[in-house]
Amino acid sequence: MSEITDFDSLRREMAANGARPEGPARNARAERLLAEAERLNIPLAVIEALGHQLKVYNYSSEKDRMFVPFARLLRMWDERPEDFDEYETHSLHWVFKWMSAGMLGQPHIPLAAVEKWLGEMEHRYRLAGHSERAVRSAEFSVARHIGDLTRAERAYAEWLAADRDSMADCHACELHDQGQWQAECGRDAEAVELWRPVLDGEFSCAHEPHGVLASSLLPLLRLGRFDEARAHHLRGLRLVRPMESMRGAYADHVEFCALTGNEARALELLAERPAYFTDDGSPLGRLDFLAVAALLMNRLVELGRDGQAVPGPAGRAWTAGELAVHARAEASALAARFDERNGTFRVGEWARARMARLPLVDRLPLGVRTARTAGIAPAPAVRVPVEPAAEAAAPEEADLPALIAKARRLSDTLRPHAVEAWAAVARAAEDVKLEARDLAEIADHEAMDRGPEGDALFERAAELYARAGDPGEALAARSRAAYVRALTGDVDGALAAVAEPYERVLALYAEEGTGVRQAASVVMGRARILMRPVYEAEGPVDPGTLSAAEEAAREVLALVEGHAGDDVRLAARAAEARAMLAETAARAGDLRGAAELFARAAAEYVGAGLPWFAVEYEARLAALAHHLGDPEGAERALRAALEHGGTHLEAVGRAQLHLQLAEVLGGLDRTEEAAEHALEAAHWADEADEGPVLGAWARQQLGGLLLRLGRWAEAAEVLESALPDLSAETHGDGAVVQTQWWLGDCLSELGEHRAAAERRLQAAETARHWPEQQDHATLAHLAAESLSRAGLHDEADRAYTRAGELWRSLGDVHGLVRALRARAWLALGTEAGLDAARELMGAAVTECEAALDAVDDMAARQRLVAELGHTHRQFGELLADSAEDEGGGAASEEALSRLEQAIAAFALLGPAALHDRTGAELAAGRLAADLGRPAEGTARARAVLAAYEDADEEGGRTPSRRTEADGLLRALEEGSED
Repeated sequence: MSEITDFDSLRREMAANGARPEGPARNARAERLLAEAERLNIPLAVIEALGHQLKVYNYSSEKDRMFVPFARLLRMWDERPEDFDEYETHSLHWVFKWMSAGMLGQPHIPLAAVEKWLGEMEHRYRLAGHSERAVRSAEFSVARHIGDLTRAERAYAEWLAADRDSMADCHACELHDQGQWQAECGRDAEAVELWRPVLDGEFSCAHEPHGVLASSLLPLLRLGRFDEARAHHLRGLRLVRPMESMRGAYADHVEFCALTGNEARALELLAERPAYFTDDGSPLGRLDFLAVAALLMNRLVELGRDGQAVPGPAGRAWTAGELAVHARAEASALAARFDERNGTFRVGEWARARMARLPLVDRLPLGVRTARTAGIAPAPAVRVPVEPAAEAAAPEEADLPALIAKARRLSDTLRPHAVEAWAAVARAAEDVKLEARDLAEIADHEAMDRGPEGDALFERAAELYARAGDPGEALAARSRAAYVRALTGDVDGALAAVAEPYERVLALYAEEGTGVRQAASVVMGRARILMRPVYEAEGPVDPGTLSAAEEAAREVLALVEGHAGDDVRLAARAAEARAMLAETAARAGDLRGAAELFARAAAEYVGAGLPWFAVEYEARLAALAHHLGDPEGAERALRAALEHGGTHLEAVGRAQLHLQLAEVLGGLDRTEEAAEHALEAAHWADEADEGPVLGAWARQQLGGLLLRLGRWAEAAEVLESALPDLSAETHGDGAVVQTQWWLGDCLSELGEHRAAAERRLQAAETARHWPEQQDHATLAHLAAESLSRAGLHDEADRAYTRAGELWRSLGDVHGLVRALRARAWLALGTEAGLDAARELMGAAVTECEAALDAVDDMAARQRLVAELGHTHRQFGELLADSAEDEGGGAASEEALSRLEQAIAAFALLGPAALHDRTGAELAAGRLAADLGRPAEGTARARAVLAAYEDADEEGGRTPSRRTEADGLLRALEEGSED
C-alpha cells in the first residue's frame, strides 16, 4: 500500500482497493485504510473510509461485519451531520437498505430488531424527503422471507406504485427481485419477460445481469426454453465466478447443472469454491450453497455413485453419500435457525423443496469440456430424444425355441441386435443339446461379434453348417473367415483362402445345389477382400487393383440383380456392391459418377428397409458433394445420414455427422443452425469418450460460430474449455492458434483486455515460426491493442513496434502506418510526450507518401490516399489534444493545418470518402472556433451541411454529421450574440 499522507492519497487508495476482487484481502485492506483515515484527523476522511469498508463487506462473504461501521456512521451523522458532504449523506441513506437485507440474512438477529430497523429506515427516509419506494421494497423482502404472503403482495404493489427517486434500487436490481417473485409464484413466463430489459442490456449494474442470468435458469428450463437456459449458464457463470458475494447466484448454476444431467460439471463448480461450504458471514448464501450441494449429492446417490469421491468442505476426503448426509444436515440446521427466528416454517420448507428437486431434462448439452461422471451411463441429449429400438434385446425369455426363432428372424432380415439375440440363445442353451444348424448360427454370430479374432469360430460354423446339410452356407462361413484375415492386413492370404470356396459355390449354384443367397455371400466375401487395398490406400490406387475390385463388385451385381424380390439380404448385397463401384469410381477420379453411385446405394438400402446401412455411404456422398462444390448436396446427404442412422448410430458416428453438418452450414452462413450441430457434436463426442480429440474439434468450431453470432461470453467459455485438449500434434498448430485468436477476440469484446492480450501473444508466438508471417503480424498488432486498452503502455509500445517491423517486412504499408499512429498516441501519455508522438506521426505520413510515389495501380493508390487522410486527421487531433499543455497557439495552428490536409486527401476520393471528409471538416471547424475564428468555423459547418444536401439528391445517406454541423453552427451563433 502506498504511503497515505493526505486526503487525496487516501481516496486514490480506496478507489484502487474498490477495483480489486471481492474477498477477505480487499476487506482487510479497507480496515487498514480506515486506520489511516483516522490518523488524518479529518472527519470526512473517516466517513468515506467507513463507507468504503461498508461497501466491501457488503460485497463479500463477510456481510456480518458491516453492522459495526454502519452504527458508527449513523452515530456520527446524528452528532454532526455537517461533517457529511452531499455524496456521503446520500450514501448513508442508501446503505440503510443494505442493513435491512443484511439483518434479514443473519438468523441471530431477532425478527423484532429487523422490523424495528425497517421502521427506523421509513422514519429517516421520510425526514430526508425520500420516496417510500425503497422502504416498501425492503418490507416486501422481509414478508417474502418469513412467508407472510398477504403482506408480501401488499408491499409488492406499494413498491411498484411508489415514485422512483435517488434512493430506489437501480432498474436492473429492481427487475431482478420482481422477476424472482413472479417465478416463486409459478409465473415463469412473466418472470422472464420482466427480466428481458436486463438480459438485453438495457439496464445493468455491477451485479446485473449476473444475478438475473442465474435466477432465469430454472424458469427457462421449466418453460422448455433449453437453448436460452444453456446460453444464460455459460454467460452468467463467467460473470459470477470472480464475485465472492454472489454465492447464491453461483449456487443457481450448480443447481442448473445438477438438474440437466451435467453432474460432472456441477462437481467441478463445487471444487472451485470449497470455502462456500463453511464461510458463515452470509448464512443465507451458505444455505443456498449447502442446499444445492445436497441436491447434487442426492442425484449422484440415485445414480448409484454414493461411493464416488467428491469435493467438499476442506480438511477431509468426501464421498457423494457422505456429503449428501452432511450437506443436508447443515442446510436443515441452518434453515431451522431462520425458522426459529422468524416463527414460521418458510425457510425450512423452501430448503427441503430445493434439496428434493428432480432433474428437468435427462441431459442438456452445454458445449463445454467436462469429464463425464465416472460410472454414469451416457444419457441422450435433450435435443435428440432416443427411443428404444423396436428390436432391442429384451429380458431373456425362458422359451428356447422362441429365442431361436427371434434370433433367426433378426439375422435373416439383417436387423440390429441379431448378434445379441444369438448370444442370448447360447446362454439359454448351455445345458441343452441343440441341432447342428442352431449351433452353426450361434458360432457364426459369435465370430461376427469378435471381428478380426473370429476366424476360428467361422471355420467351426462352416463345419456345423456342412453337418446340418447346408454346403452353401458352409462355404459362406469360410469366406467370412477369409475376409477376417484381410481385416488383419493379410490380403494375399485372404484371397488364397477364399479361392476354393468361391470356385466351389459357383459350381454348386450352377448345379442348383445351393441358393443365390449363399452364392452371393461368397462372391461378396471375395469382393470385400479385393476392396481392402482400395479402402486402405492413402494415395493413388494401382489400376490393376482397382480393376479387380470393380470386376468383383460387378460380379455381385450380376448375380443378385433380378433375384432380390423381398429378400433383404440380396437387396443389401446389391446396395453394397453399388457402393463398392462408387468407391472405385472415386479412386479413379470420376467423382460425379461416384456420387451418383453412392446416392443410388443409399437409396437401395433405404428401400430395402435398412436405412442404418445407408449412413456410411451418405457420409461419403456428403464428402464428395463438398469436394464438388455442392454444399447443399452435402447438407442433404448429412441430414439423411442422421435421420437414417437414428437410434442405431453410435455416439462417435453421430458426433462426426453433426460436426460435418456444422461445417457445411457454417460455410453457407447459416451460423445459428451450424452452432446447434456443433453443440450436438461436442455432446456426442463426450458421450463416446472422444472429448480430447473429436470433442475438442467440435468445441473449437462451436466457439468460432458463437463468436460469429456475437455471443462473446458463451464463445469464450467454450473456447477456453477446448484449449486444454487442442494440441499441435493431434489437431495442428493452426487450430490452436485459431482458437487462441478467437478467444482473444471474445475477451476483447468482454472488456477483459489483459487476458485478451495474453491469448493473442500466445497465438503470435506460435505463428512466429510459420513461413507466412501475415498472421504473426496481425496477432502482434491485436495483442498491442489489447495491451494498450489494459493500460500496459510500455508493453503495448513494444508490441506495436514488433508489429510494425513485421508489416514492413511484408510490404504492408497500411499495417505499418497504423502501428506508427498507435505508438504516437501511446507516446503522448508517457514521459516521451509530444516530441516523440510528433515524430511517430510524421513517420506515418512519410510512409504513406513514399508508398504513393511507388504505386501506379489506381485501387491501391486510393487506399493509400485514404490512409494518408486518416493519418493527417489523427495527427491533427493529437496536436489539438496536446495544444493546451504545449501553450496553445502554435500547436493548434499546426493541428488545423493537418486537418486541412486530411480534408484535401479525402476530397480526392469523392463520394466514397464523404463521411471521412466531413468528419475532418467538423474537427477543423471546432478547432477554428477555439482559435477565435468563428467565421471559419461557421463556413466549415455550412460546408458539411451542403455536402449532405448533395448526398440527399443522389440518394445517399444522411449520417449524424448533419446533426453535429447544426450543433456547431448554433454554438457559434450563440457565441457571437454574447
